[in-house]
Amino acid sequence: MLRRLLPTLLALGCGLLALTWGLVSLQRIFTQEREDARAQLRSRRDALEEYATQALRHTLGKQLEGNLAALHAAMGDPLAPGDGFLLNFRGHQFLPRLTRSSRGSRATARRHYQELVKAFAEGAPAEPWRERLVRLRAVEAALAKGPSSRANALAEELLRHHAENPLPPVQELPFVLLLLERLQRGEATPPLVRALLREGLPEDFGGIERSAGLQRDLLRERWRFTQPDFDFLLAHVVRVSTALGEPSDDFQARAREAGAGMLVIPESLSGPTLIGERWYVEQQGEVVRGIAVDLEALLRDLARDMRGRGHFGPDGLVRLRASEAIQSLESLRLEVSVPQWTAAENAIEQRYGLKTLLVATCGALAVAIVVMAVVAQHGRYRYVELKSDFVATVSHELRTPLASIRLLAETMERKLSKVPGMRDYPERIIQAADGLHFLVENILSFNRIDKGRWQLKPARVKLDELIGMLRSDLVGNTSVPVRLTADVGDVELEVDPSLVRLLLINLARNACAYNRNNPVELSIRAYPHPGHGCVVLFGDNGIGIPEAEWENVFRDFYRLGSQGPEVHGSGLGLALCRKIMALHGGRISIDNSSPQGTTFSLLFPEPRHEHPEQPS
Repeated sequence: MLRRLLPTLLALGCGLLALTWGLVSLQRIFTQEREDARAQLRSRRDALEEYATQALRHTLGKQLEGNLAALHAAMGDPLAPGDGFLLNFRGHQFLPRLTRSSRGSRATARRHYQELVKAFAEGAPAEPWRERLVRLRAVEAALAKGPSSRANALAEELLRHHAENPLPPVQELPFVLLLLERLQRGEATPPLVRALLREGLPEDFGGIERSAGLQRDLLRERWRFTQPDFDFLLAHVVRVSTALGEPSDDFQARAREAGAGMLVIPESLSGPTLIGERWYVEQQGEVVRGIAVDLEALLRDLARDMRGRGHFGPDGLVRLRASEAIQSLESLRLEVSVPQWTAAENAIEQRYGLKTLLVATCGALAVAIVVMAVVAQHGRYRYVELKSDFVATVSHELRTPLASIRLLAETMERKLSKVPGMRDYPERIIQAADGLHFLVENILSFNRIDKGRWQLKPARVKLDELIGMLRSDLVGNTSVPVRLTADVGDVELEVDPSLVRLLLINLARNACAYNRNNPVELSIRAYPHPGHGCVVLFGDNGIGIPEAEWENVFRDFYRLGSQGPEVHGSGLGLALCRKIMALHGGRISIDNSSPQGTTFSLLFPEPRHEHPEQPS
């Protein structure tokens, strides 16, 4: 068999190798096409991302440069807007301002103010303001007589004493507040007294170092006061500012600033840096300057500008590729997201997938064709061999009974009248003819069932009647005595009687052919199988079937070798039995087998129709 298939296998193998080489080469071309297309898209994206990154760096630098003047102003003046600015010098944060009050609910400044008010009204001394209160009463008494040079001189002496003898802010600010409240006279307020509110005292008073005005001093020293104290002083300062006609909107705005708390600045910055996507900072020596930025708004503006320049469509977006707490602008990279590019990438992958699928399909088809060709060749040669074996077997089987019939007929013609022993020749001729008829019947029935040409004619029949037919078929058709026992009760089957009769006689003849015992013993038992109809067990006392051959014996034209004398047959008996059972919706199998005999199990399905009992 292999020798016959070798040329075909070599030809198919060479063809398959050539096709494989072609498909692999084609797949490499498809892969290179995909990589080239993706490289083009990647190159364009990289160029736009580099452009966007450089544009963002330039925009951030310009914003910081444009805000330097306001940043320096906020540094020197607590009343100047400082929100959104950062200034750090030698590790000390000046901006954003720390606008938190001290913890707790005590009101020390308010208590000092109330003590001052009471002491001033009663003319009593109060430490440490005793000298100041004396001078304040003198200035107020002079002002009560009307503006005069004496009143101004007394006010100047009071303020010089105040500047030369500073007190802690928690004591100093309540006194300055009381001073302003007692000496304010609207437009007639002395200029030096009015200066205490916003500008502070002139330089020759030592005010540059000591005070920058009550409003500024309160904001600068806010951290020393609890929130109740701060709110108390704030309300009084606003009231005095209104009475003097001095502006207080900026003062109140700075008082409401929430601030940003203490910002953690790295010890050394490698260059312009983004901190938390909220601050843009630059370091020059020991000074770190920065501004608050709205990065999302900047990216939206950048995307709008790029759309206006025609770099991408209306759906394009620009965003940070990686979000980090501290990110140097040198390492910052923006990501440009364009839906059209995503669609193009998907189209590239889809085309590559289709091409790959095409290559794989071609490969699978090629393998399938090779396998089918090998199987077809193998089946063809197998069919030829089986056909040859079948023809030889059938020819041999037909030749033997025909030769016997011819020989016996000739001998009977010559010697029948002379030898009394010739009387059994007619019986032997009949047996040989019956054997030939049985063989032909098996072949014809097998062919009709195999081709689907048998029209099943089911009928309700008692199993005992079929066994009776089997007894009749065995009489005179076997060369050895047969003892058949049956225990089937009143079991009825809905089957084609002629086919089941053929099945039983095949099993019986096989039992007689593969048997060394005399007589041949056959047993048939039947019992109902719940949910599956009826089980019929057909047993014999033959030589048995090896377990490895239990399925093979039901194959077409398969013959089991015998250890005794040669057994003639076509190899269709058990195959025909299986086809008959399958035609009835049942099955046949070997229940057990040993050198003492074999038992076949026939499972018949339940009857499909109930037939009414015939009247007696």
